[in-house]
Amino acid sequence: MINNKNNRIDPVKEFEKEKAHNINELGNNPEVCKLAIDFIHKTAPNKYSYNFTWMGRPIIAFPTDMVAMQEIIWDVKPDLIIETGIAHGGSLIYYASILELLGGERKVLGIDIDIRRHNRIEIEMNPMSKRIIMLEGSSISNNIYSKVEKIAKGHKSILVCLDSNHTHDHVLKELEFYSKLVSLNSYCVVFDTIIEDLPEGFVKDRSWDKGNNPKTAVGEFIKNNSNFVVDSKISGKLLITVAPGGFLKRVK
Repeated sequence: MINNKNNRIDPVKEFEKEKAHNINELGNNPEVCKLAIDFIHKTAPNKYSYNFTWMGRPIIAFPTDMVAMQEIIWDVKPDLIIETGIAHGGSLIYYASILELLGGERKVLGIDIDIRRHNRIEIEMNPMSKRIIMLEGSSISNNIYSKVEKIAKGHKSILVCLDSNHTHDHVLKELEFYSKLVSLNSYCVVFDTIIEDLPEGFVKDRSWDKGNNPKTAVGEFIKNNSNFVVDSKISGKLLITVAPGGFLKRVK
């Protein structure tokens, strides 16, 4: 790649070109992709993703997915991030800390059907709590969605993360609701699509399983919604991710 001004290779463009090539090669290598799924399969019984924290709070995420979310947030620069599913609050605090670096009046809105008291206390004590709003209730109830719409009103750039109940019907309903709030060139990230790639019955004591999970919901949603495409480059470079095929980019 030549720079016409000085007839030299542009090192930045050359690096990006090489990176794109490597991502494509890795993401389309069946053996490597199988190794990634095997890693997730073998480490899940010991709850590998539960072993990490952000600013003192359990984040329950793979480090690779955390890096991917940082890249997306830095690129999109949302002034509102909406997340369904709060748990310990680590991801809310993680997103808020990146928004803090971006500056301005950016906020994170977390929704959970049951915000446990001890988790709420810890989240509210965190330095990033100034950027966090929490709503308790079902993410697919009309009442909660109405409140979310009011909060979202006036925000120009919105990013959505879906990580609550992982059944097909629940995630599909979330997609139908919250996809409407995603701004152009931003993302709706659907977590735990990996369930479809794991053996049937692998998830114990839950109502979701192979054939009934976020990935099946994404498949149905994408089939009937041309405003979004699956950004396969993200899954391709991560390999180890709980959201393969779950990075949905709004393109129109």
